[in-house]
Amino acid sequence: MRELDRNPLITPPLRCAVIGAGRMGRALTAALAGAGFEVEGPLGRGADPAADVALLCVPDQEIAAAAAALTPGRARFVGHCSGATTLAPLAGHEAFSLHPLMTVPEGGSAPFAGAGCAVAGGSAAALGVAETLAAALRLRPVEVADADRAAYHAAASIAANFLVTLEGAAERLAATAGVPRELLVPLARAALENWAATGAEQALTGPVARGDEATIARQRAAIEERTPDLLATFDALVAASRVVSSRPPTPTAA
Repeated sequence: MRELDRNPLITPPLRCAVIGAGRMGRALTAALAGAGFEVEGPLGRGADPAADVALLCVPDQEIAAAAAALTPGRARFVGHCSGATTLAPLAGHEAFSLHPLMTVPEGGSAPFAGAGCAVAGGSAAALGVAETLAAALRLRPVEVADADRAAYHAAASIAANFLVTLEGAAERLAATAGVPRELLVPLARAALENWAATGAEQALTGPVARGDEATIARQRAAIEERTPDLLATFDALVAASRVVSSRPPTPTAA
């Protein structure tokens, strides 16, 4: 990233107000206070704090209403923590966004250090605020333009949410063979670590990567019999895995 803006208004310590008492709001309140900021909150929706920074940690559909409740200029900078939302709902304010690329568990406490973070700003100073907050939390910021927000957030959903969905499918199918979830965990962890180290093409293993059509067919038949609602998902994933491995299906002999 470029060198941070040196505007004194965005030099720590900042007076921050966090609006929204959900998991992210509670976690950011604690983390910012731990980083040496003067923090008010987490405040309820509709709050109108006087601060250097008002950070909206509310559901996406509530961002516009929470921003509208803020008197323009009472908080010098106003930001939200949504991954998919542009800066448009913050119109009328010096706007930025800060989206930690991580999940926050129940309890509202999370280690932010080392996680990625999408930032954006309506001005150089506002972007500087987002970068300053990210640096204080030891996040790794990357600027994501408004036009790229939906794609960025979809990638995050695939990497986190859909991964859990797929492991749930594996858990269900394994249970039909009497295999408990915990026995799949080392396999799943190793696959994720291999992907992190080498990327998808090199990390992919199994029958699609080997071109073992007979095994794929037996797997498909078992899923069709035992968990038929997963068959379309299996077929789609086999097709997607062929793209990753660059291996087309082997023609069946007549």
